[in-house]
Amino acid sequence: MNKIEHIGIAVKNLDEAIRTYTELLGTECYKTEAVESEGVKTAFFRVGESKIELLEASNETSPIAKFIEKKGEGIHHIAFDVTDIKQSMSDLAAKGFQLLNDQPKNGADNKLVAFLHPKSSNGVLVELCQEKR
Repeated sequence: MNKIEHIGIAVKNLDEAIRTYTELLGTECYKTEAVESEGVKTAFFRVGESKIELLEASNETSPIAKFIEKKGEGIHHIAFDVTDIKQSMSDLAAKGFQLLNDQPKNGADNKLVAFLHPKSSNGVLVELCQEKR
């Protein structure tokens, strides 16, 4: 793991959250994007070398909708930048971590992504991110 790539925050209303985080962080949102395969709309802010990703459900069956229904708005996941996502997935699986997907998926912000089940990482959803080449 090279660095914390971003922290994902589940929100009910992306437009309102963008206004809140623009004020809070003192910087503008640099990108919004829909990831249809995950049923989510995202907004990104740069904070030093890391980012904040706001996530709004785009349909009622998305993981973000289920998360908000169960836990309310708040921190959804922490993402780590990796150099080789497939190798990282293999290494972590060999160490006993439970992966939520067998292969990397296309994610927001030009990334390949994979997730670790929170049960294998002390209740935290961990995302692995690799810049698409």
